[in-house]
Amino acid sequence: MSNSYKWIGTRPNRPDGADKVTGRARFGADFNMPGQLIGKVLRSPHAHARIRSIDTSAAAALPGVKAVVTAQDFPDQPNVVVPTGEMQVNLRDVTRNVMAREKALYEGHAVAAVAATTEAVARQALALIKVDYEVLPHVIDVEAAMKDDAPVLHDHLITEGVKPAPERASNIAKRMDNVKGDVEAGFRQAEVVIERRYATQPVHQGYIEPHATLASAAEDGQVQIWSTTQGHFQVRGFCSRLLGVEASQIRVTPSEIGGGFGGKTVVYLEPVAMRLSQKTGKPVKMVMSREEVFRASGPAPGGTVSVKIGARRDGRIVAAECTVALQAGAFPGSPLGPACWTSFACYDIDNIKVVGFDVVSNRPKVAAYRAPGAPISAWAVESTLDILAQELGMDPIDLRLKNAAKKGTKTSYGPTFDTIGFIETLEAVKSSAHYRSPVKPGMARGVAAGFWFNVGADSSAAAHVAEDGTVTVISGNPDIGGSRASLALMAAEELGVDYDKVRPVIADTSSIGFNFVTGGSRVTFATGLAVVNSVKDMIRELKVRAAKTWKVDPEAVVWENGHARPAGSNVGEFEPLSLADLAASAGRTGGPINGHAQLNAQGAGPGFGVHVVDLAVDRDTGVVTIDRYTAAQDVGTAIHPSYVEGQLQGGVVQGVGWALNEEYIYNAKGKLDNPGFLDYRMPVASDLPMIETILVEVPNPHHPYGVRGVGEVPIVPPLAAVGNAVARATGVRMTDLPMSPPRLSAALDAATPRMAAE
Repeated sequence: MSNSYKWIGTRPNRPDGADKVTGRARFGADFNMPGQLIGKVLRSPHAHARIRSIDTSAAAALPGVKAVVTAQDFPDQPNVVVPTGEMQVNLRDVTRNVMAREKALYEGHAVAAVAATTEAVARQALALIKVDYEVLPHVIDVEAAMKDDAPVLHDHLITEGVKPAPERASNIAKRMDNVKGDVEAGFRQAEVVIERRYATQPVHQGYIEPHATLASAAEDGQVQIWSTTQGHFQVRGFCSRLLGVEASQIRVTPSEIGGGFGGKTVVYLEPVAMRLSQKTGKPVKMVMSREEVFRASGPAPGGTVSVKIGARRDGRIVAAECTVALQAGAFPGSPLGPACWTSFACYDIDNIKVVGFDVVSNRPKVAAYRAPGAPISAWAVESTLDILAQELGMDPIDLRLKNAAKKGTKTSYGPTFDTIGFIETLEAVKSSAHYRSPVKPGMARGVAAGFWFNVGADSSAAAHVAEDGTVTVISGNPDIGGSRASLALMAAEELGVDYDKVRPVIADTSSIGFNFVTGGSRVTFATGLAVVNSVKDMIRELKVRAAKTWKVDPEAVVWENGHARPAGSNVGEFEPLSLADLAASAGRTGGPINGHAQLNAQGAGPGFGVHVVDLAVDRDTGVVTIDRYTAAQDVGTAIHPSYVEGQLQGGVVQGVGWALNEEYIYNAKGKLDNPGFLDYRMPVASDLPMIETILVEVPNPHHPYGVRGVGEVPIVPPLAAVGNAVARATGVRMTDLPMSPPRLSAALDAATPRMAAE
């Protein structure tokens, strides 16, 4: 990082820190209004069932019940695909996920909702709603759903991407193909070929705060919504479309967010609360229970991945194939594209073929989860690379260095990389104290790499000078990873003023222009670029105001270190004017001093990470103990290094949970058996050592401060890094996740049969 920066690269206190540690911050469930009603949802007990009829009369007649809604209260939607965070959804499916229409497609699927004066009355009303179900055969697993004789979820679903188009419906929503070079010719050059099949299970993002919303519809048709969300403009857009209300009539305010990781880029409660409020004329508050979060919100998908890699004996990879099948849940739209595109993106390989399948099954519709799709394909590819390294007798870092993507590498999905830092990140790990240290007795070391594109998209920002010369920076993205601090730091740097003179504010949908969701590691890059441009716009105005004060041309004024100064001695002898000076005279020079910017940001620099882990395996119990973990990543420029380190550490924790314990467990009836944190095993502090980080800074040339998104990449390598270490520790290669104690113990027992006496 350049030492010329005053604020960028420093570690000031977070703007929202005091409110959060003192309990003053207001999260989704903290919002209340006088006279509010409580909304609750009736959910299907069946994994797959046709809804013959719904009788809500008894519930509606219960004293205290003010409204009941079913799918009939939501207009049907066209077959139109729209973006949602890092994924795509079909409006026809969104309205059916919000409220089941023809069929209930998973256990927990919403089929009706009530608004009542108390939660107790609302629950009593749910029990009075009579639903006549025709229970249908269900299918849970992705491979079973792809079979010809599988129960079909959607009679209209014809596989996209297949020519000629199939004549009958199936659960395969889409096939995707990416080809680079000649794979068959490449494998003919190979001296070593490794081929394996892998599987993962759906995992939840694990956010601590459940989904919550409060909606208030006024008599004039205007609606206000408060919601815990990663994208309040998206909430507005979906509520507008699903309920036929103009977007200008809906005002959405985001609460503080108690975790999201992609899982809060979806609407579940908001349209329901809005419709209930419209029917009652009262505010309606809805909060999911933890069980509802698990049964009815979107996890990351599970899937299967087959990988084939061919290389020469010197370690050069000459061909690579990958087939990915992802479980989308009840409706099409798994992160299939990212899973396919990221699979070999770390490597410069001439011949690549990737095939992907998007598959529906009787589970909740999946949602994004940090680098959606990428950890699944990386689990398979990076595990196979480790097998290849062992076969060739090569150091796993050296194998990756020999094949590393660099500037000018053309990806299998089309783009050619600009400036990237994968090689620098590999070299940083290889020279790290961790990697140079000997492996402790009884332990083993695993290595894996990961990639994420990072994205830009639409952002708006504004900057205002207050009467005392302080600055307010306004953005429209919920802060889920430190964006308030990063935006304030860039604004302070651009203006040349102290960080504590800049206040970052997250505005509601009526107070700032449109902003795409907080996701894809886009906010510090894209909204940061909008903030920088809004400050530049404000500086142009500040120079105009100084010019009026001095009675010179604006071109004769420069802005340096928070002051307007004459551009040269020939302009005249004038004392520099600070922000406070210019603000004090604003009424005489043209009024309030503001800046605005809006853009569709392009040039998001992709990110690469390399992780190394040391661990031990108890061969009797299958328990894995992680002793040391280091995560290195090309972070572009670390605007606030503490936040960046936290992103890396958080991704590691979630990835380790994915690798070792986390999974959705369904029984034979298609019901989730572990819908709570007691039985859904996430890592806690005692499960992990202090996670070391290495911040490699290769600035993104398409951002004035070199920003690359950092939040997605850290979850990509841990699955394979842990798996590779487990394989080296035990001699048993696990190919299905999670590597939980029962599974790992069983695999070790199978590999080493015990005597009867044992």
